[in-house]
Amino acid sequence: MTSAPAIRPRHTRLVRTLAKELRVDLDTVTGTGTAGRVRKQDVLAAATDSSHLSSPAVGTPESTPTTSLGGHSELVGRAEKLSPLRKTIAKRMVESLRTSAQVTQVVEVDVTKLSRLLESVRADFAVTAGVELTCFSLVAKATIDALGAHPSVNATIDTDKGEVTYADAEHLSIAVDTPRGLLNPVIKDAGDLSLAGLARKIADLTDRGRNNRIAPAELSGGTFTITNNGSAGGLFDTPILNHPQVAILGTGAVVKRPVVIDDPKLGETIAVRQMVYLSLTYDNRLVDSADAARFMTDLRQRLETGRLEA
Repeated sequence: MTSAPAIRPRHTRLVRTLAKELRVDLDTVTGTGTAGRVRKQDVLAAATDSSHLSSPAVGTPESTPTTSLGGHSELVGRAEKLSPLRKTIAKRMVESLRTSAQVTQVVEVDVTKLSRLLESVRADFAVTAGVELTCFSLVAKATIDALGAHPSVNATIDTDKGEVTYADAEHLSIAVDTPRGLLNPVIKDAGDLSLAGLARKIADLTDRGRNNRIAPAELSGGTFTITNNGSAGGLFDTPILNHPQVAILGTGAVVKRPVVIDDPKLGETIAVRQMVYLSLTYDNRLVDSADAARFMTDLRQRLETGRLEA
């Protein structure tokens, strides 16, 4: 009588990918998860023991993998104090959640026409404006234009005073990923800028943010925030309000996929379109769901028709 074959420990695709990159033989790893499941921590621990490593394929150069670790493999297993900036960010995020009634609304936008327009003018725009035109700049411009017709989302709340201030201008905060953490520098009077001027401001703040050259005075006075989670491939998220602002827009990644459309000649048909999710987190103490829906509908129409004030 033959014995039953041993059951291979279960592991996820992420674990298999990480094991492959670290050259860890999963057959030699004892999982510490439920029912012997091999976890990421088990693979990382096994990578430090040569007995668990598989031989590299002939002709394949060895390298130090960092992809699955987000490029920060040096942080694994390390304990360190939170930086002053991380402490400030943490305090503000918790305060925002504690003091406001946050709701997120998501809409789907067909940006095929806008993307084609972008490609057709990109080269000339770079020459005349001296900066690259991006999809984010176009979304920012459309958002600023829409804010003028929807003052309830371009406002701030002073909780201590119990007072709402409806802004008389569009002071746009943009989320910038910096080596120290996420910052929200402000483009003052963004509604007065042309598309070229706005694109230059965004490029300037992004560049200076990456080089730690954002001045403290540039981080205050915003009335509305845009965060571009799509730059890292995210479809959408539920961003936390940049207190005391009452609304923040998250832009997802633009992806091509089949969509049902109404063609003037063919009627309902399936076509490949470039789609993006936009998520608006708003403070329900001031902004009702109907107000948010009207703003998002206006923004979607501007983007789908390419109707930019510029």
